[in-house]
Amino acid sequence: MMEISSDILRQKAQDIRYFFTDVDGTLTDGTVYYSSEGELLKNFSLRDGTGFFLLRECGIKSGIITTEQSLIVAKRAEKLHVDVYLYGALHKVESIQSFLDKNNLGFANIAYIGDEINDVRLLSECGLSFAVADADSRVKKVADVVCQQNGGAGAFREAVEILLELKGIDIDNIILGKL
Repeated sequence: MMEISSDILRQKAQDIRYFFTDVDGTLTDGTVYYSSEGELLKNFSLRDGTGFFLLRECGIKSGIITTEQSLIVAKRAEKLHVDVYLYGALHKVESIQSFLDKNNLGFANIAYIGDEINDVRLLSECGLSFAVADADSRVKKVADVVCQQNGGAGAFREAVEILLELKGIDIDNIILGKL
């Protein structure tokens, strides 16, 4: 992990408008169950689902970006009320760039969490980057923050809480409906 001061992290957090996440290995533990018909099951953490709720309550939009085209992930994105679902994104930086161009935003407005080598470029480009605890070492090296939780075990929720804390948002106020 890069050594970044708390002041710089707080400064980066102020510009964040969207929080994007990878899926396999980040929102899941990376395990996929297959049958003879293909992909059958993925395991998602309900704790991570609360992270999406927290973002919504604070006015930060959420996004999922994945190289996969999965009906399971599409259903999960729908259930979580994800604002942007980019699937089949073989080149994540280019996919996000296209999204940013259409929405008059820059990479500084994006937080991202990932786990695998295909996330390294996007983690390096975005405004605030997170790695799950069990991420590839290359991912951890470029991330601004390495979570304590593993992928599929609450790392996304942890990253959301860190972002909100950096932005000066008290989660207790969200719980009490005072935001």
